[in-house]
Amino acid sequence: MGNELMVFMIMMIVQVAYAGMVIISKLVMDGGMNAFVQSAYRPIFATISIAPFAFFLERKTRPKMTRSILFQIFLCSIFGITANQNIYFIGLKNSTPTIVSAIDNLIPAFTFIIAVPLGIEKLGLRSIAGQTKFWGTIICVGGAMLLSLYHGKVVIGQLGFHWKYAENTSKDVNSANSNFFLGPFLLIVSSLTYAIWLIIQARVNEKYAAPYTSTTLMCLMASVECVIIGFCVVPKLSEWKLNPIRAVSVVYNGAMATSFTYYLSSWCIEKKGPLYVSMFNPLFLVISAFLSWILLREKLYLGVVLGSIIIVAGMYGFLWGKKMETSSEDIDVLELTKEKKQLSTKLQVDLELQLTQNPKDNNNNNIKQITESKTEL
Repeated sequence: MGNELMVFMIMMIVQVAYAGMVIISKLVMDGGMNAFVQSAYRPIFATISIAPFAFFLERKTRPKMTRSILFQIFLCSIFGITANQNIYFIGLKNSTPTIVSAIDNLIPAFTFIIAVPLGIEKLGLRSIAGQTKFWGTIICVGGAMLLSLYHGKVVIGQLGFHWKYAENTSKDVNSANSNFFLGPFLLIVSSLTYAIWLIIQARVNEKYAAPYTSTTLMCLMASVECVIIGFCVVPKLSEWKLNPIRAVSVVYNGAMATSFTYYLSSWCIEKKGPLYVSMFNPLFLVISAFLSWILLREKLYLGVVLGSIIIVAGMYGFLWGKKMETSSEDIDVLELTKEKKQLSTKLQVDLELQLTQNPKDNNNNNIKQITESKTEL
């Protein structure tokens, strides 16, 4: 019971950490920080914070690095951080934290869509589990389209109380730098690149059993890539200066929302499995919406609320189908193991009966086999 509660509390902390990243990133970008600059700083601080784990925890167990694995880590840096984070932060700048956290729930569905043609996942429409995964994916995508294309009326208005710093540094989160089509569209693309990263990262984990080392290398490569892209888009050094709130943002995003949450999520996956961890994704949506409403005075529109509910429902449907499929596979493996054990026991009993009933014939056969072996030698 104590371990169950520990895992639950840790996953709550992880979701709060992610929500904090979205809120503070939106705040500093509405205050004038460029999205490409934000994207460049994050992997730098992530590398600095996760490198000690790689050095001390995997120093003696780190396997040999090959060119193939290094190239796959490079692809992970492209899709998982460089492309993903640049598109993500531009999407966040043109939308709201609630929309960001809602579209994040598309990642399992996009991963499934990519994995089916590659043969990693089976569609299995003849089974209930396969149909549930398929329709869950369709519902998720439909919810994302509704959220992107339909705005609607205000369901929950602005709160009178809000963060004083947000009032002084940023404009209204509902109108400043917001594009209610471009923002969600870019966030959907960001979720797609993250799903591609998950597929490649799974291959890396299979071939290179040193997750902290591979993550450190990925973040290091992404740091170089994002800095090059950042300076091409934002060449002025004045744009790269960090005031106190910007410094807090980039350090928090790199150390807390990347390294720390990666470590905690990995521990929870080891204890309870990936499906259990995925079930907490909607909590990120609830916390982000609540914090954005309180601190940034975000309005909640009908399209956002309906789209978010549909996406979460589709995600849970997909996870339910995946759970049924996994349970079915486990039952099949257990039955196959049981049948093999019964067959082995039956063969052993038959052999013992033969040895008991025909000891003379068995001795003659053994002598014959020994004679043949000597002749061959």
